[in-house]
Amino acid sequence: MKFASSHLENRQNKNQKLISMKSKTDIAAIKASKKPPVFTDEHPELDMNYVVKKVVRMGLKPLPPKTSISLRVDQDVLDWFKSQGSGYQTRINAVLRAFRDASVYEPTT
Repeated sequence: MKFASSHLENRQNKNQKLISMKSKTDIAAIKASKKPPVFTDEHPELDMNYVVKKVVRMGLKPLPPKTSISLRVDQDVLDWFKSQGSGYQTRINAVLRAFRDASVYEPTT
C-alpha cells in the first residue's frame, strides 16, 4: 500500500527533473542574429498610440505629471544617488513615494 507522502515525493522528483533540464536554445545565435522583424497582416508593426490606448483601457493608471522644484539635499546623499547610475532623480522620487505610502506620520495643520 502506497502512502500519499510517497506519491508526493515522486511528483516532486519529476518536477525537479523538469526544472533542471538544460535549455537547447542557442541564445548566443539569437542575439547575434541581425534579421529585421517580420510583420504580417496577423502581426503588424505596433503603433505606439494604439499600445498606450490599450494600456489605459486595461485600467492601468498613467503616472502623474512631474513638477519641477528646487530641493536642497545633503551633498553626500546626492552623490550616493548619482553613483547608482543614470535615473537618480527617478530613484529619489521613488524613495519619497515609498516613504509617503509607508508613513504613519500625520502632519498637524
